Amino acid sequence: MAERQPSTTARRARAAVATLFWLNGATMASMVPRYPLIRDNLDLTNTFFGLAIALGPLGGLVAGLFTSKVMRASTTARVATWAQVAQILMFCLVLNSPTALAFATFIVLMSATDVYTDIAMNAHGMRVQGLYGRSINNSFHAWWSLGAVSGGLLGSWFAGIHLSLPLHALTAGSIMLAINLALRPFLLKGPDPEVVEDAPTGKVRIPRPIMGHLVALGLVGAFAASIEDAGFTWSALYLRDSLSAGPGTAGMGIVCLVGAQTVGRFTGDRLVDALGDRGAARLGCGVATVGMALALAFPSIPLTLLGFACAGWGVATVVPAVYYTAHHMPGLPAGSGLSIVNWLLRLAFFVGPPLVGRISDAVSFRAALCVMPLATAMVVLLSGSLANRREV
Repeated sequence: MAERQPSTTARRARAAVATLFWLNGATMASMVPRYPLIRDNLDLTNTFFGLAIALGPLGGLVAGLFTSKVMRASTTARVATWAQVAQILMFCLVLNSPTALAFATFIVLMSATDVYTDIAMNAHGMRVQGLYGRSINNSFHAWWSLGAVSGGLLGSWFAGIHLSLPLHALTAGSIMLAINLALRPFLLKGPDPEVVEDAPTGKVRIPRPIMGHLVALGLVGAFAASIEDAGFTWSALYLRDSLSAGPGTAGMGIVCLVGAQTVGRFTGDRLVDALGDRGAARLGCGVATVGMALALAFPSIPLTLLGFACAGWGVATVVPAVYYTAHHMPGLPAGSGLSIVNWLLRLAFFVGPPLVGRISDAVSFRAALCVMPLATAMVVLLSGSLANRREV
């Protein structure tokens, strides 16, 4: 696709999509530094806490079966923004969970709303990218990471000043809802042309070779996503319980991981142009594997924070590459490739937390987090399923 000068409408839409990615990341990450307090308040074991977090993807897996149909019935802009509103409301309920069962239930509902936001904002971002005629996808995911850094810092600050969970929910939730309302007018108007032109008239049949490729892509995305998931779910607890970090410092694990991921994504388009998606994934996940392995072999707060940073930088371009390859796979109706790999990717969120929680209770947190370098090593092995060179 030839590069063209973007219109004012395209530039405004790009800013709005970037803000939506930022908002989604900030919502999720703001909770992470409060997990130790939530776990203590509800008197949960690591095994139960991990299981409760893992139940969340069940909502995403079920909801993910209908996302492409919902987008074709409405628009990607509407689905993304309204789902984000629902996610913010669930975020407030998670922070105020009165019981362990309520905590698990709200996590499930939050994940269900997140899958609609995730797929719809990625699809809308692809539409905006088409107006630019060049790759801008990594920059959208960079704004998600930047949002996660912002949310993690805010949550760490609230934890450090011992702000109550209800006040955290009220303050952060009000800000997030206001941002969502402000960005809506700048998203692209009308139906999504690609979805309308490619809407299936009957049951969608996916050829076996294409499905095999999608499964491989889903596994790559799942292993990469498990790094984010481990950071979001366990970094604060590991730093506090195993390395005796204070409440504010414990929240810096996710900040380091996502902060380095942000740098990797803002520079990711250039790296992908130079090495291709496969080469970028192999380089990044090689660094992540070595960095996190060293952090676990020689545990300390500084080296652990560095290890989380290596992991975040290493997987920075992987999920955008998975989405790009799936979205541009020939022979599929619009939205189907994204929906399928997103569904498979979320399996990592279902398997990872209870696995880490059980190992941490049975052996140690340090042993449990060995899943991180193992996951990045698997991305290196499976990276051949990614696109080599991009057309845009």
